[in-house]
Amino acid sequence: MTDLLSRLRIRRAAPAPKRPRERTWKHLPPLLRLLILTQLAFNIGFFAVLPFLAEHLGTAIGMAGWMVGFVLGLRTFSQQGLFVVGGWLVDRYGVRPLVLTGCGLRIAGFAWLGLAEETWSVIGAVLLIGFAAALFSPAVESEAARQAVLWEEAGHGARTRVLALFSAAGQAGAFVGPLLGGLLLMADFRTACLAGAAVFVLVLAGHARLMPQHIPGRVRTREGGGALVLLRNRRFLALCCAYGAYLLAYNQLYLALPDEVERATGSQASLSWLFALSSLLVVCAQLPVTRWAGDRLDLRRSMAAGLLLIAAGFTVVAAARPAEWTGLAGLLPAAGYVVLLTLGQMLVVPAARAWVPDLAEEGRLGLYTGALSSVSGLIVLAGSSATGALLDVGLPPAVPWLALAAVPALAVALLPPPTGAVRAARRP
Repeated sequence: MTDLLSRLRIRRAAPAPKRPRERTWKHLPPLLRLLILTQLAFNIGFFAVLPFLAEHLGTAIGMAGWMVGFVLGLRTFSQQGLFVVGGWLVDRYGVRPLVLTGCGLRIAGFAWLGLAEETWSVIGAVLLIGFAAALFSPAVESEAARQAVLWEEAGHGARTRVLALFSAAGQAGAFVGPLLGGLLLMADFRTACLAGAAVFVLVLAGHARLMPQHIPGRVRTREGGGALVLLRNRRFLALCCAYGAYLLAYNQLYLALPDEVERATGSQASLSWLFALSSLLVVCAQLPVTRWAGDRLDLRRSMAAGLLLIAAGFTVVAAARPAEWTGLAGLLPAAGYVVLLTLGQMLVVPAARAWVPDLAEEGRLGLYTGALSSVSGLIVLAGSSATGALLDVGLPPAVPWLALAAVPALAVALLPPPTGAVRAARRP
């Protein structure tokens, strides 16, 4: 009896063998790999131009601060706001036609922006660039989410791991893009735009050759009525509003952050390095953060933690602003903001994308994926103009940043409660 108890104690004390972690990329099917690499290429071309657009509009074009904010918000709205149209078209016509058409329009939009010298021409180019993404991004994102659910159902792990890899690839592109754009700006802004267009020429050629005409298991939806059901889906609309608050905060990388960097250093030369810092953090830490969150948090708690981290990032700058630090010391609060915003993003984005399939109607994943971004685009359009005005009216220096901190903090209350289906999406 004593020997039996001793053996039991030894067995209990022995650590359980750890199950080896699978390398997600190694086991992905070819279609998911193509979608992830597409996200990488999209962001290389896009971020070679966008981080430098605000300075170009203000200096080369001579726009006022409120107009720069409006144009940036218009770009986001024409992209995010029209995602619902792109999502509906994806459900109706499939992934391949939307990706090819969107890439063609993005090529034309970047070329136009490089040549634009008048406000009306800039607005036209920006609208075309945004609408192009409203076609190809819902196609790529909804199919990535659908394939991630199939991956989860096949027992390979949680869908958030695949979507985290998708986000990390996008951020790798966002890391390379600003560095490429910064080098190209040594020539001029037009050169950066043409290089961005060239990237999308390569994406267009790659998808024309590799994207299947029909993806197995994806049924094209012909009947209408999905939009009415979506508008009655309160849980989904609550998720859209909370995600919109995140996107408005993220958009300050292109509006409030350049203003703060220029105030601290006298130029925007350091902006590329802050964008690189953000992207490098996601590339290196996205998958570990997603695994950590999957072990401890459901999707709602993951989003709530991310939104609070983003609010903390704005608060760091607000706390330091009255000191009016300049030089390297002046960049430290901005770097703190970028780090906290990025950590928040790593929690919010995969969780939100993983949540949508649980809330969407059968056969309407494209529509719901697009609507998530469209509602967010409306919030950004209104919020960007207000932010541009807020930065221009001469308020005490901490006030605009405190106001921005309040947006993601209050959005936590908008998150819908978790359901059994959502809890089932946690990492096993």
